[in-house]
This record gives sequence, structure tokens and C-alpha cells, in this order.
Amino acid sequence: MSIITGTLKLALAGGLVLALTACEGMNPQEQRTLSGGAIGAGAGAIVGAAAFGNPAAGAAIGGASGAAIGATTH
Repeated sequence: MSIITGTLKLALAGGLVLALTACEGMNPQEQRTLSGGAIGAGAGAIVGAAAFGNPAAGAAIGGASGAAIGATTH
């Protein structure tokens, strides 16, 4: 397994665990923010690894974008 593949799996697993366990007691807007961030980070890691060879930067950009979109949607 390459470093990129391992990093992607770790980022996706961490995001999934966080999204599934951290939503209890949150209001809907907070849940959307967290879910958007987790989904964005996972997608960003995949795109970052495939396009630029840098999954961490992709995850950071995708996570921030996803969280911002999740926070502003109703």
C-alpha cells in the first residue's frame, strides 16, 4: 500500500467516524456543518491525491469548503 492510499483511507475513516459519532446533541445547522466538512475533506483528499499528489492539502481545502457550504445551507 502506498503512502497516498494509506493517507486517503485514514482521512476517510477519520471523517466518517467523526461524522457518525459527533452529531449527537447538535442542532441541524451544526450537523450540516460537520457533515459538509467531513464529506469535503474526503472528496478533497481524493482529488488532491489524484490531481496534485497532495491529499493533505486537498483535504484541508475540501474540508473548509464543505464546512462553509454546510453552515450556510438550510
